[in-house]
Amino acid sequence: MKGIENKTNPRLINLINLLKRTSSENGANIWREIADRLEKPGRNYAEVNIGKINRYASSGETVIVPGKVLGSGVLEMPVNVAALQFSSSASSKIRGASGSCMTIEELVQNNPKGSSIRILR
Repeated sequence: MKGIENKTNPRLINLINLLKRTSSENGANIWREIADRLEKPGRNYAEVNIGKINRYASSGETVIVPGKVLGSGVLEMPVNVAALQFSSSASSKIRGASGSCMTIEELVQNNPKGSSIRILR
């Protein structure tokens, strides 16, 4: 487990373990990819603005951000977004566009095979 021994956040450790376990159980490589991105030592987590989600996602699509979603920009369509964290303005804008905010853990529970998910960073 390279890198995970340097983590001190229990939620992050549990999430990385969940992602690896789900990946090996379901053959879903997306969860292994997200675990690798979260576990790299010294790595800054992704910070994605609402405007970037608006540019790269389609209406009704599910997007995962291995980091934090920030509120800069405008979201013009409903999108389901999973992330480690959301700023309050980002969650307001996502919900205001009839989208949904969820944790990565919730997305893994709802979609263990990891199908139809776009990674943004």
